[in-house]
Amino acid sequence: MPRKLLLCLALTAALTACKGEDTAPAATAPAADANAATAPASTHTFSPEINAADFAELVKTLASDEFEGRAPGSKGEELTVNYIRDQMQRIGLQPGNGDSWFQDVAMTETTADETTSLKIDQAGKASELKFGTDMVVGTRTGQTEVKVDGSDIVFVGYGVDAPEQQWNDYAGQDWKGKTVVMFVNDPGFHVDDAKLFDGKRMTYYGRWTYKFEEAARKGAAAALIVHDTAGASYGWDVVKNSWAGPQYDLPAKNDPEPRLPVQGWLSADAAKALFAGAGLDLAQAYKDANKRGFKPVPLNAKLSVDLKSTTAEKTSRNVVGVLPGSSRADEAVLYMAHWDHLGKHEGEADDNIYNGAVDNATGVAGILEVADAMMHQDPKPARSAVFLAVTLEESGLLGSKYYVAHPTFPLDKIAGVINIDAMSVAGRAKDMTVTGFGSSELEDILKPLAAAQGRTLHGESAVQSGFYFRSDHFNFAKAGVPALYADGGEDLLEGGVEAGRKAGEDYGRNRYHGPKDEFDAATWKLDGTIEDLQLLHGVGKELAAGDRWPNWYEGNPFKAARDEMMKGKAAPATK
Repeated sequence: MPRKLLLCLALTAALTACKGEDTAPAATAPAADANAATAPASTHTFSPEINAADFAELVKTLASDEFEGRAPGSKGEELTVNYIRDQMQRIGLQPGNGDSWFQDVAMTETTADETTSLKIDQAGKASELKFGTDMVVGTRTGQTEVKVDGSDIVFVGYGVDAPEQQWNDYAGQDWKGKTVVMFVNDPGFHVDDAKLFDGKRMTYYGRWTYKFEEAARKGAAAALIVHDTAGASYGWDVVKNSWAGPQYDLPAKNDPEPRLPVQGWLSADAAKALFAGAGLDLAQAYKDANKRGFKPVPLNAKLSVDLKSTTAEKTSRNVVGVLPGSSRADEAVLYMAHWDHLGKHEGEADDNIYNGAVDNATGVAGILEVADAMMHQDPKPARSAVFLAVTLEESGLLGSKYYVAHPTFPLDKIAGVINIDAMSVAGRAKDMTVTGFGSSELEDILKPLAAAQGRTLHGESAVQSGFYFRSDHFNFAKAGVPALYADGGEDLLEGGVEAGRKAGEDYGRNRYHGPKDEFDAATWKLDGTIEDLQLLHGVGKELAAGDRWPNWYEGNPFKAARDEMMKGKAAPATK
């Protein structure tokens, strides 16, 4: 989530990635089979070309109340993955994981006890931080009880160790057993210093996921990120809602990276009090942490917590279909979208189904429409076309992470990835947003196609929010596979930039990651959505027809991985 109804993510992004990275309540889903639950029969007649009627029918079904918000492991999952499989069969695709349409993704569900409190002993004064109000915490260990007792709390600036930036907030200390407190985003952000890191554009070092990963590598017992709305690009309510209820991870055996016993967030008020207790001013700490040579600062406090959680080992599923290539079937272009959303929130008054129409029934409908068009094109694609609907995006891009580790096509045989996450439904635009603009040669294919529609390409407006790291293409990018993440625009034909921003603000404020993100035939303007899909189809069509191997642009951090992967295996990209 991802992902952009024009500027919706720029304005009110959530923790995953689509954010997106909220988690949804779930129960174990039965294995999909011929007798499993299926969506009600439809009287709609599909056409092979990309069109608004077909697209609307797909979204309307996937975002219906019957699908219960498409939570992984729920009845909604069973309906969803079977519906996607059925549509792939209708189109004429073949199973994409051997003889199966599905790829099982093992997951560990962990639900923290929300009566948990953090006990702080600071200069002989005891205090408690309450879950949801002052902090949120969880564990990725899969353990039902994790205890931290009297851990020294140390402020580590932005929690970054970046050798190429000559920056190490952890330098010179042993961090085993300590609790680290840090700021979100990159050094330079809070003081508007364009000379630090990548200026306003967030790097991966600014993402909360990186900060927990690095703290775990250093051996910390706990890590807490200080929340601020500008740095995170979302408010405290998003943090609180995202960390309440079930959280999902790949089992440790499938993901051997170090994991923190306890990780979470501090509210700004709780952090201010913690710093004040150490005789420090939080505002000054922001300034100090942005200076080269910053040294960790003990907060003269100890943290204790007894974190109890309920855990369960469960399984969700990716759905994979393939259109075999006519002459180079061992090579592929891959389209992807995440099918999961936030499910049904039991106990909430009124509408408690988080339907996820824009996020991301639109993306799933999009890859199915492209699949139909490619299946019926003449001539047939020379390369294979893979259509991948992944699970657990809202839980940290886990379904795509699993696929990259267990690909159905070797990664060095995938010419490019096109990710569709939260399409614009605000109407036609004069431009198109490419998240992470300037990343790969896939943009060289997109640019003339957009120009033929009278459109220009540009990057996302809120570069400080790190959207490129918050949707499923990022796992492919980290592995080196060129990936394109583009859709929508902000300069609408009807109303210009002002109308585009108003639409984005309205979606972000009233529907994004909430129960009102529903299909709305009365307000959705799908003419622009179809133009976006036609462009994305055009990129894949050209890539599947030719022999070019796009790479990352020079200077991109993912290029080295692609170069190593492709040594002696592919001709240089042709222009």
